[in-house]
Amino acid sequence: MATENGVDVLDMVSEGCRLPVLMTNSDEQSSSQSFKAIAEVLSRKDGHGSPRFYVHYIDFNKRLDEWVTPDRLDLEKLQFPKKDNKTPVKEGKSISSRASTPEKEIPFQNGGMGGGMGGMSSMGGMGSMGGMGMMKTKSNAGRKRKVPIDSEDSQDSLPPQSLVAANNVPPKGPRQTGSLVDKTHDDVVTRMKNIEMIELGRHRIRPWYFSPYPVELTKCSVIYLCEFCLKYMKSVKCLERHRAKCIFRHPPGNEIYRKATISFFEIDGRKNKVYSQNLCLLAKLFLDHKTLYYDTDPFLFYVMTEFDSRGYHIVGYFSKEKESTEDYNVACILTLPPYQRKGYGKLLIEFSYLLSKFEGKTGSPEKPLSDLGLLSYRSYWSQAILEILVDLKDENGERPQMTINEICEMTSVRKEDVISTLQHLNLINYYKGQYIVTLCKEIVDSHERVMSKRKIRIDPKSLHWQPKDWSKRGKW
Repeated sequence: MATENGVDVLDMVSEGCRLPVLMTNSDEQSSSQSFKAIAEVLSRKDGHGSPRFYVHYIDFNKRLDEWVTPDRLDLEKLQFPKKDNKTPVKEGKSISSRASTPEKEIPFQNGGMGGGMGGMSSMGGMGSMGGMGMMKTKSNAGRKRKVPIDSEDSQDSLPPQSLVAANNVPPKGPRQTGSLVDKTHDDVVTRMKNIEMIELGRHRIRPWYFSPYPVELTKCSVIYLCEFCLKYMKSVKCLERHRAKCIFRHPPGNEIYRKATISFFEIDGRKNKVYSQNLCLLAKLFLDHKTLYYDTDPFLFYVMTEFDSRGYHIVGYFSKEKESTEDYNVACILTLPPYQRKGYGKLLIEFSYLLSKFEGKTGSPEKPLSDLGLLSYRSYWSQAILEILVDLKDENGERPQMTINEICEMTSVRKEDVISTLQHLNLINYYKGQYIVTLCKEIVDSHERVMSKRKIRIDPKSLHWQPKDWSKRGKW
């Protein structure tokens, strides 16, 4: 064991230290799939044997964070946390002079904020204002919004609105986003996974992120969930007793779509509050950019299921506000890990836009999107737009013409998302004083190959649903 000045280096590894850690692929444990990556130590456990360290791999997604043993640490390259340099106080000025004027006023622009929570800023260039070089947005004269002066991204400086299990104090200010709201803080507790494994039906799933399940359950090696009502239990015996008396074989709510084995259920967050809260707890295990919030009343949840002889098994879901001032058609969206990479994510997105089409609106998801969500939406937008452009035919020997607004009407995709997608695909060009869309053979061929792999699609004829005017329904 390495020592420094007679002191065991392992004993010096504490929270905040950085060092290379042997990073193994969770699917392939062979040495060929292992390499060392710089990691930050978030926590340390000293048991009866050797200590264990919870590490976050720098520049890697948090879902890869894990507990590691000392044999995976490269102690020779240990970096200790740097001490914060305190700014000297100038004479004649109070220490809290900056804190006494923490806000400045900036003009508020349409679409500039993700549901009032500053959610657009961490989209990596794919916010609702991304790729707006061809459009001008109107600013509301006289409307101003206060943001902290010392932060470009107000998302991290707003007061936290997440629910803490032991804290019943209601959050300050009105709720302005989904039941899983934009994350407003990143403390040590929420940075660490607290659930080791969950069992949902036939699947055992290793969670990716923190979720505020009851503390007593976090000590269990496996949390057992009823796959129909999503109630959580601490043992197999409890699950068996629950199954004997559970009356559900599908999510509570109305079945509004059925095609082959795929069904969608619409669940009112006010009428089925317990189920909605359990669904949010489950979703938080796989969504890092959101913080749990228990006010589910203003939301609808659309759960996609697969049917077999035992019942309707949850595949994924998305939620949306009953009344959205920004016409967001999705607040949160998730495909459970066992069903990912099978086309279900695009099916959820396609269904959300079908609902927008029935409502006669264009829609867009709340920002920021997760890394996987962003990839799925970019892919869906590209396919939906190219599907229209490829099918255009020449008229009387002239090139076909179509406006951005016509694409929006046909796809129900919001205008800024259409433009940003066309720019992402590098299809917009400036020619003879106007913008034109050019399709090359490579893009058309690539699109046809991708579409040939999409075996399952949403059939509008199988949707039996009427949009409701929630503004006329009182308190939802």
